[in-house]
Amino acid sequence: YSLENPRTYIDANLVGTFNVLERLRAAPPKHFLFASTSSIYGANPPPVAETDRADYPLSLYAASKKAGELMAHAYAHLWNIPTTGIRFFTAYGPWGRPDMALYRFVAAILKDEAIEIYGQGRMSRDFTYVDDLVEAIVRLVPVVPRRADPDTDAPDFASPSAPFRVVNVGRGAPVGLLDFVAAIEHSLGKKAKRKLLPMQPGDVPVTHARADLLVRLTGYRPQTPVDQGVAAFVDWYRAYYKS
Repeated sequence: YSLENPRTYIDANLVGTFNVLERLRAAPPKHFLFASTSSIYGANPPPVAETDRADYPLSLYAASKKAGELMAHAYAHLWNIPTTGIRFFTAYGPWGRPDMALYRFVAAILKDEAIEIYGQGRMSRDFTYVDDLVEAIVRLVPVVPRRADPDTDAPDFASPSAPFRVVNVGRGAPVGLLDFVAAIEHSLGKKAKRKLLPMQPGDVPVTHARADLLVRLTGYRPQTPVDQGVAAFVDWYRAYYKS
């Protein structure tokens, strides 16, 4: 959607983030956690870690989220706001966004409509189920970052100039897009009509998280397998839409 309506991403991810940060400056929290994205890694070779460079975004969406991280770091430095940016990897599950692939695929298959599969289906994603994301967030809440001491702390622990860190949240187990579609078909008990299309501009062929930092900070690693997560989504979808 950032290709169709880029200004919405400026309004939400730049102006919106700025507005939130200004409120935090007025009423500093004990710990500010915000959603970032794996998209900021661009075309970095997988798997990607928090210490990898994220300076070459491939879409305005990714660029706007990176800008949000940079603004949050500046406010963390200037106003001493403990801040954690959480880089989600392909979140999916019940109550997800209707424009995301799983939602659209299930809806189309149930209507006997063709699903659009980009990149000729040769992409893979580190699909991370919503329950795992929530668990990671809850566990990160009490892990408040402080300024890292460059002489004693690992470089990925926190920023040396602000109480700020970024953390990957992903399974670390990418799944091929066609395998993802097969899991949907299995859960629905119905084959999809497939329309294979070229890669979309700004998309990446693979996302694959290194979640070592999350494990080190919280002792937790996302673990819901795709077939289980997809089945839970399909059960929710059928119940919610009575389909």
